[in-house]
Amino acid sequence: MHGSGKLCVSLMFAAICVCALGQRNAEAADKVTFVTDFGYNGRHAYYFVALEKGYYARQNLDVQIVRGQGSADAVKQVAAGTAQIGFADTAAVILGRGNDQIPTKLVAIVYAKPPHAIYVLKESGIAKPKDLEGKKLADTAFSAVPKLFDAYAKAANIDASKVTWLVAAADTLPGMLTTGRADGIGQFTVGEPLLAKSAAPKQVLALSYADAGLDLYGNGIIASDGIIKSNPDLVRRFVTATMQGLKDAIANPQEAGAIMNKHHREVDADVAAGETKIVGTLTGQPLGVLDAGRVKKAIEIVSGAYTLKFAVTPEDIYAPGFVN
Repeated sequence: MHGSGKLCVSLMFAAICVCALGQRNAEAADKVTFVTDFGYNGRHAYYFVALEKGYYARQNLDVQIVRGQGSADAVKQVAAGTAQIGFADTAAVILGRGNDQIPTKLVAIVYAKPPHAIYVLKESGIAKPKDLEGKKLADTAFSAVPKLFDAYAKAANIDASKVTWLVAAADTLPGMLTTGRADGIGQFTVGEPLLAKSAAPKQVLALSYADAGLDLYGNGIIASDGIIKSNPDLVRRFVTATMQGLKDAIANPQEAGAIMNKHHREVDADVAAGETKIVGTLTGQPLGVLDAGRVKKAIEIVSGAYTLKFAVTPEDIYAPGFVN
């Protein structure tokens, strides 16, 4: 081949490479860091279902799921941009906005019913909320359960000042309960399968915030005001893929549990399936959709239990239109 022919072939090959590279760059998935409310647990299986089944990839998203240290922590991480999207308790979003003007909003709800509870041992003699007076309860520093305890105490007609809260690491909570170092521990009802397994052969009892008449939204997907304004399409695509994963997980908890175990071997597949089943009892219809009236009610419950530095409106804490 003549030199000019070789040059022509080389130029053509270079052009093809440049075109292919340009096409790959154009199609590069948007990177998203997603932070859980706390750790990696079976209750988070549907996010991994969406990841495993390619629902995020189909929405052109490259999602990294990182572990949070509580709802308040997730709210701060999302506001700071450490994570673009997170999973947090509604009360934490309200308190963050009302006290520190933290600019995060709910874009989809997962726990339409409140999952908050205080777990005690059945053998303890604690059978009703009033029995908690004079007792010691434990939870992590950023948990939504103690943060919302004053609202629960008001609803259950107990004296919150007679209850002592201890701060402890998450992995020590079951042991504190079973050994009596704490009379009760804060826990979401979705965590009961794991807690029951840890406490066996002793049996646990849930004093549910919902049973006391505390009717407010629990956890949902959150995003910062900044990303909601600058890239609403990214948020919408994330919510769409997650809702697909949630729908699949509710329909087949065993499959969801197996997927969760595949991604995080430390999470028992059966426990994850059990937690996923409970998640299914907390969701509302239509899946993920927030109701302005219930958002307002949640604000009233939280502001009734706490003095907020700043007035909070429903528009301050949730952004509609992100659920298909």
